[in-house]
Amino acid sequence: MNKQHNNLANCIRFLSIDAVQKANSGHPGMPMGMADVVTVLFKNFLKFNPRNPDWLNRDRFILSAGHGSMLLYSLLYLTGYKSISLKNIKEFRQLKSICAGHPEFHPKSGIETTTGPLGQGIGNAVGLAIAESILEKKIGSNLFNHKTYVLAGDGCLMEGISHEAMSLAGHLKLKNLVMLFDNNSVSIDGPTSLAVSDNFKKRFESYGWNYLNINGHNTDEIFKALQKVQNAKKPTVISCKTKIGFGSPNKSGKSSSHGSPLGFDEIELVRKKLKWRYKPFEIPKNLLKEWRKIGEKGLSLEKKWNKIYHKNKYKINELFNQDFSKELKSEKIESIKELSPLATRKASEKTLIRLTKKVNALIGGSADLAGSNNTKTKSHKILEPGKFKGNYIHYGVREHAMGAIMNGLKLHSKFIPYGGTFLIFSDYCKPAIRLSALMELQIIYIMTHDSIGLGEDGPTHQPVEQLSGLRAIPNLNVLRPADRMETIECWEIALKSKNTPSILSLTRQNLKPIRKKYSNINMCSFGAYEVLRTGKKIDLTILASGSEVNLAVETSHKLAKDRIYSKVISMPCFNLFDNQTKNFRDKILRETKNIISIEAASTDCWKKYIGINGLSFGIDTFGKSAPYKDIYKHFGLTVQNIVNKSKKSI
Repeated sequence: MNKQHNNLANCIRFLSIDAVQKANSGHPGMPMGMADVVTVLFKNFLKFNPRNPDWLNRDRFILSAGHGSMLLYSLLYLTGYKSISLKNIKEFRQLKSICAGHPEFHPKSGIETTTGPLGQGIGNAVGLAIAESILEKKIGSNLFNHKTYVLAGDGCLMEGISHEAMSLAGHLKLKNLVMLFDNNSVSIDGPTSLAVSDNFKKRFESYGWNYLNINGHNTDEIFKALQKVQNAKKPTVISCKTKIGFGSPNKSGKSSSHGSPLGFDEIELVRKKLKWRYKPFEIPKNLLKEWRKIGEKGLSLEKKWNKIYHKNKYKINELFNQDFSKELKSEKIESIKELSPLATRKASEKTLIRLTKKVNALIGGSADLAGSNNTKTKSHKILEPGKFKGNYIHYGVREHAMGAIMNGLKLHSKFIPYGGTFLIFSDYCKPAIRLSALMELQIIYIMTHDSIGLGEDGPTHQPVEQLSGLRAIPNLNVLRPADRMETIECWEIALKSKNTPSILSLTRQNLKPIRKKYSNINMCSFGAYEVLRTGKKIDLTILASGSEVNLAVETSHKLAKDRIYSKVISMPCFNLFDNQTKNFRDKILRETKNIISIEAASTDCWKKYIGINGLSFGIDTFGKSAPYKDIYKHFGLTVQNIVNKSKKSI
């Protein structure tokens, strides 16, 4: 390695070492070990422009091994991103600092995604690479011809999501995807041999990836490997054999350098060994100037690209046309003409049939349940290996990867991804859903078969606690429509929620229509609203969502025959309701002393609405395998049982 390279790489190493030490918290080992690789990447291959961090045709650099976040922050500061200053780096892991313990997505910052839960970045990288491939085919390779580089560690590759995501990437032949595998053979507990004996070459080649093995501290080998992947025909793993904590006399190659500060004494020894004569956080002017030159090379690249972009901008605008108002209005009108029982998953399909004809930005998919989730329409074209002109992805049985890939699709540009599975399997993709919410991404999760109403498949497939758990995630709209009209309105909410992911919780079983008149107002957007009132003066408020709104309506009518008058409130979205004014919420909840809730799921999330004296009809145990009407009866979700118990409470 030449002296100039060493000095540039050491800028990364010592910013990372010093920031972790000052915070007395963090992970110095990975930045020290991978500094050589990323220096060669950023200097010679990565296409980026710090003056315009959101340049559409930039290469994406994803740090899946998010614990090594100081590697990323150092690179962004050194190459001249305005988002990261030396002051920010000195505030690493402190309140309100952009230099968080693990990278957190910020638009126009160079931080492309939120990582930390290991393996998530791999899924994001696959989504980003798919998005680029779609744009390359639909708009042109003269405008879109960038790569996605993802830095992953041993831990990322132990996580199951790595298998799911890499398997799909290999199947699709994503030639624009490169993984930099930090193969340092060290984990928190010690050597990775404690838990792993995989043959990585055979594993990755079996997915359909190229596999290159290099010394991660040999600049010639790093350069040649990165040069080779520029013309790859399929995704590539570059296995970089590195030493965690490179340069540390006593902690290099050991787990002690993974997740703790090196300590002042050890840092002094590292300075001596690497011949770094500078004070903490000091980057010599000549080296900072060299790094800034590396950042500036993207200026001319983007300037040249902009000439092509301005001639073809209309193509991009056409692709990302997101005007869906006419389609949804037409669907609402149509729903009034067809007032027959319909499962909300079928209602969703009918809405999608209209949307997919016009809304080009929608990228659909399902985890091997397209026919059950009703996510695929005749307007869809399937993405196939090496063929990316489509708009529908068969994710296979890979729910976790599906969620992470959709996050990547959205992070790339203005695509609106949606993907389907059964609500019970939301547990398989929960980490990705949570990150959708944390990053404020417009992702639409279509979750069907949303209760015991799915019937004979039994408790393994019947969600009980899932709705409650998902509703507890901040910035996530869990939308549970009661009929076709509400389903259309929930789709409208999801399409308008630019900074909030949505879950459409949909039924397998048919539901009678609740709303039978057209309205320009999206009633579901209030989160809760009155659908029935049996008297001017009422004794009882009945709250319900989804399939149980029908049950609530029948219960209300039955009570009215006994001169107990009530109102029925459909609550399709708790999050939207909770964000309404206090006056609005009080009008819904405080009109009567007596309140009950009905939902074929866990009851705990209703208690904040019904109070300590309210009754909650639901399920707080596992379901049963039987025809769904028998299961409802078994759990007391019948008109007569609810009427009898409600009478006693009034």
